[in-house]
Amino acid sequence: MKTLRQAKVGDRVRVVKLHGEGAVKRRIMDMGMTKGVEVYVRKVAPLGDPVEVNVRGYELSIRKADADMIEIE
Repeated sequence: MKTLRQAKVGDRVRVVKLHGEGAVKRRIMDMGMTKGVEVYVRKVAPLGDPVEVNVRGYELSIRKADADMIEIE
């Protein structure tokens, strides 16, 4: 299983599944991270947190802990 946290800068990946439960999963879905959406990894902060991605036409900064819950292909 590969997660969004493991993706490198410049990768274009597709979301396969969201892990987590309850409010955390709902918040990730509200940000536009749903099954099947394409994500482009733009930048990673020097210490690795947060990760900046482009999803559905806008930039989104996501924490490493949340990026670990997003399974990609």
